[in-house]
Amino acid sequence: MKNKALSESIIKNVGGQENIISLVHCATRLRFVLKDHAIADAKALKKQKGIIMVVESGGQFQVVIGNNVSDVFSDIMEIIHIDNEAKALSNNKQNILSKAIDIISGIFAPMLSVLVSAGILKGVVSFLRIIDVITPGSSADVFLSVIADSAFYYLPIILGYCAVKKFGGNPFIGMALGGTLVHPDIVNMLGGAFQAKTSFFSIPITLVPYQSSVIPVVLAAWLYSLLEQNFNKIFHDSFKKFISPLCGLLITVPLTFILIGPISTFLSDMIAGGILYVYQLNSVIASMILAAVWQILVIFGIHWGLIPVFMNNLAVSGTDFIVPILIPAVFAQTGAAFGVMLRAKDKEFKALASSSVLSGLFGVTEPAIYGVNLPYKKPFIFGCISAAIGGGIVGLYQTLIFSFGFPSIFTFIQIIPNSGIDATVYAAIVATVISFILAMTLSYFFGLPTSPKTASLDETANNPNAAAQINTIEISSPMTGNVIPLAQVNDPTFASELMGKGVAIIPTEGQVVAPEDGEVVSLFRTKHAIGFLTDSGAEILIHIGIDTVKLDGKYFDAHIEMGDKVKKGTPLVSVDIAGITAAGFEITTPIIISNSDNYLDVVSIAKQDDIQSGQPLLALSQNEE
Repeated sequence: MKNKALSESIIKNVGGQENIISLVHCATRLRFVLKDHAIADAKALKKQKGIIMVVESGGQFQVVIGNNVSDVFSDIMEIIHIDNEAKALSNNKQNILSKAIDIISGIFAPMLSVLVSAGILKGVVSFLRIIDVITPGSSADVFLSVIADSAFYYLPIILGYCAVKKFGGNPFIGMALGGTLVHPDIVNMLGGAFQAKTSFFSIPITLVPYQSSVIPVVLAAWLYSLLEQNFNKIFHDSFKKFISPLCGLLITVPLTFILIGPISTFLSDMIAGGILYVYQLNSVIASMILAAVWQILVIFGIHWGLIPVFMNNLAVSGTDFIVPILIPAVFAQTGAAFGVMLRAKDKEFKALASSSVLSGLFGVTEPAIYGVNLPYKKPFIFGCISAAIGGGIVGLYQTLIFSFGFPSIFTFIQIIPNSGIDATVYAAIVATVISFILAMTLSYFFGLPTSPKTASLDETANNPNAAAQINTIEISSPMTGNVIPLAQVNDPTFASELMGKGVAIIPTEGQVVAPEDGEVVSLFRTKHAIGFLTDSGAEILIHIGIDTVKLDGKYFDAHIEMGDKVKKGTPLVSVDIAGITAAGFEITTPIIISNSDNYLDVVSIAKQDDIQSGQPLLALSQNEE
């Protein structure tokens, strides 16, 4: 195994094999569903060489590996030998959104490689026809088209396998279930029509084409899996392996043709039509918003919720308008990383940035986001702004994609219509180039800290002339506990310093006090977060715990109100640490300087890891006026 040490470390730090319910992977991430997330050591994983980032989102514990994720996945599966027929739905701690994201990623992630490959080939075939390399209807055209189309024509079979496996049933029965929808006899009954009337034991059936369909087979797979699990409880062990699938199919297949299929096809058309209607209300604004937020969705893994939408659009109309909007979003973040690479002086960092740029060209942006852009914050923001501009251009010309795929350098082939290259294709190319160059330029000139800001407090302390021009403001600790770097916080928003620079404290006492003289400018209704403005002008966010907003104020007792002016050491909020921990939440408390950009530097000056409230915690340096 090429990645044995890394794989063993990952298994150990997610809590061992006994803590793993299921594991799948996508283009760059290992997606664990764990019994207890509190056991997993995200901090240790983030320090591990070969791991880009750790994200908890959608009910999953996601370890971002990069391009070699499939190799690491294979090595892990060789070590742990888990039954990966996802039993994640038994995890009752997941909310509805988390369950939905987990189901979608679990079903679609394993099949994306074949669909993306087939989609790219469809684009290549179309391009070869346009430039007269192959003739439509020729044997070469037929063979290439069969290779490209088979995965989509028989998509219900592939989906049936993945969906039934995800829902905890026998995945091979799922293949048979999907096969019934595209069986030649059923296709022949349609006779090329969109609808055909027939019957099943005098029960009327409206047949519709199910080739390339998505929703019908997923719903049918869910019903079948539910039936199989219940039949397994009823029938004797000696014959349930055969009778349960038989009974499940005999019930599910007719119900699919009679009820599930027509209803879900109608819903598919409604969903596609509704999304298209909203898009056409103002395609430019809609495209700008989607392009701007796409990489934010990627960070939290929420983008998986749109994968079925892409596929449904293609199944219903043969085209999709969403993926072309995302091309500038991918290339903008890649351009931002390229700008940072050009400006950076550290050779090791340049190598990291250059590899992330290469990955970005092929649609994999996580290395660029986590390794280059987010640590400096501004390049990521420039990437989002540039993406919005490019997305608006794509939306103006309403560029379409004609086969399934993710935005990458290959997508330009997939957006070429059968009639040949037109204005929509040129618009996508121009928009992408603009997004790339704009993000690159902004990141090159403004993405890295300027020379005065790169000077640390230690450097200025050894330079009398520099020290004379810099004023240092000390901020005391609002809590007693253990100080850790912000990068070790198990939340990408804080760890990436998107909210500002600072540190985090793992409190050992449940009392939050005013760090300096100042004013309470905000107090969340749930009392888990406090906004504090010191008399010296520092804006401080004290966020007690990770995801503790979900506790809705339980275990928190506020002693102040918004607008109160207080002295240093005044009690602000009392916290029941034991209660929060027992409820399954981390008590790690980020202490963020929200207006970090107003200072040359924000550094920790805690003399030791253990700190008492009121002791010096942060130093804020600024030029003397």
